Amino acid sequence: MTDTLLRSTAMSILRENLGIVETERFIALILKEPFDYTQWRTDNLHDDMSIDELSALATEHWNHDTSSIGNSSQVAEKEHSYGEN
Repeated sequence: MTDTLLRSTAMSILRENLGIVETERFIALILKEPFDYTQWRTDNLHDDMSIDELSALATEHWNHDTSSIGNSSQVAEKEHSYGEN
């Protein structure tokens, strides 16, 4: 795959999944803050866990993050901002 095709494919995936505005925010974030994907993957992807274990961990994390949220609009905002830190 050429660099041009890789860039085009990645941008299409980002736009389809995040929308134009969030794609722009993501690119700005990556450009603004140094990001070591290899280190992030090691720290966050839990390759040694089964799907069931990973799902339980994600559910626990989600429940913890949303336990103090009271109404559906706040939950929607939490879903929108999930992972921003």
